[in-house]
Amino acid sequence: MIKRTVLDASRDLLRELGLTTVFGNPGTTEVPFLTDWPDDFYYILGLQESAVVAMADAYSQATRQAVLVNLHSAGGVGHALGSIFTAYRNRTPLIVVAGQQVRSLLPHDPFLGAVDAAGFPKPYVKWSIEPATAEDVPAALARAYHVATQAPSGPVFVSVPADDWTVTTERPVVSRPRIRGFGPDPESIAEAAAALAAAERPGIVVGGAVDQDGAVEEAVALAERLNAGVWVAPMSFRCSFPENHPLFQGFLDPERGAISDKLAAHDLVVVLGAPAFTYHVERGRGEAPLPPLLLVSDDEQILARAAEGTAIRTTQKLGIQALTDAVGETSRPAPAPRQRPAKPDGSALTAAYVYATLAELLPEDALVVEETPSHRGALHDHLPITSTDMGFLTMASGTLGYGVPGAVGAALARPDRTVVGVVGDGSSMYGIQALWTAARQELPVTIVILDNTEYAAVRILGDAIGGAKLPGTQLGGIDFSTLAASMGCQGIAITEPAALAPALTAALADKRPTLVHVRVVPENSTIY
Repeated sequence: MIKRTVLDASRDLLRELGLTTVFGNPGTTEVPFLTDWPDDFYYILGLQESAVVAMADAYSQATRQAVLVNLHSAGGVGHALGSIFTAYRNRTPLIVVAGQQVRSLLPHDPFLGAVDAAGFPKPYVKWSIEPATAEDVPAALARAYHVATQAPSGPVFVSVPADDWTVTTERPVVSRPRIRGFGPDPESIAEAAAALAAAERPGIVVGGAVDQDGAVEEAVALAERLNAGVWVAPMSFRCSFPENHPLFQGFLDPERGAISDKLAAHDLVVVLGAPAFTYHVERGRGEAPLPPLLLVSDDEQILARAAEGTAIRTTQKLGIQALTDAVGETSRPAPAPRQRPAKPDGSALTAAYVYATLAELLPEDALVVEETPSHRGALHDHLPITSTDMGFLTMASGTLGYGVPGAVGAALARPDRTVVGVVGDGSSMYGIQALWTAARQELPVTIVILDNTEYAAVRILGDAIGGAKLPGTQLGGIDFSTLAASMGCQGIAITEPAALAPALTAALADKRPTLVHVRVVPENSTIY
């Protein structure tokens, strides 16, 4: 009789949970987990752990499913921590499994050993464990899955000593279905409906959790029922309302006074799936007054820390449906639609011109992955995201390194969609290794590098808050098209406006991964 090992039991569990696509970068402590790799498992190799986690993050976001990530012991986890922080802010259900030295060596502070392995990624994981015994590993993986996928979702961490995988076990492993979302308290919905009925000028703010829960169409229905203008929450990591809808009003900036100014016209604001609010700068206006807020979130921490407002705890789809069903038709007039600036004339190769050109070329269901902090304002003005299902992904954390691997992960997840990544030159170098994975996987992904030769976001924000003579912001001299070619991708360099549309058209039609290096001219960019 063949004895069943912890590895056998764990792989059977992973199959049942649908965790057979594994993103990783291996080390020696992972060899027992990887040995005799099953034919029905798919291993996505990345060349640096931070890029591996970012790829897995976007893959998970684009599939709305949990994903397994396999990392090396302490050093590999350390490399990955920036992207784990992003996954936490993005609410991404990643099950991060890291190797550990064998148990017999742990008392001796061994080479490659992780001291307090479970504590290393905290506080930016929902749950973390190094199982007490080898036979506890499958049960730890099962619990990790349910913690990661249960709203509000997020990454979890399991450290496994290398010799645990070969231990024999007779313990049964129970696989339970994913825990579904939860609905709102009926009395709270009734109170909210009454408040909305009494409001004369209601508004809505949408955050990334709306699209994450597949509830954009529900948000549209609620806005149309209320005739309420819709704003995007500061630093939102997904598009949760089609930006070509007549009720769309624009984007809130991460600053108290600016948010207060934009929401001042409303006498009640419904905040759907977003912190109320995320701030980045303080311009000295103190606690700027806000209209009354109605907060709808699945995250008890967001609801608990809100300084003001009525709270309803629920996942987005169920909560928005309940609210829409409870409110009546309205005769209040709709707000005026947002007016977008005209497309630049093409006399200069600016970021705005690049975004406007992309808007003309991309199909309606394109999936845009973005990491251009210094050109976020140009994106908002000239590239409206119109999809009601996962049209946009970025990082909610502000930690660089998401854009290039994020585009690769999204393309892996959604071969049915046109995927384009738009990434700044500085941002790209935090995860450029993902180009190799794009080439190895033969992905039809287009990555556009907006090269302004500097860490412009640092300079622009520094200027805004009174900084002067900042070192370390000047870049330049990176030949991205040649770099892409060295990793097996197609590389195109653009220096003139007339060449942009033909190059993008060819790249988007190509079934091979293509990097388009655009040397944009300096301009008065806005970060938000």
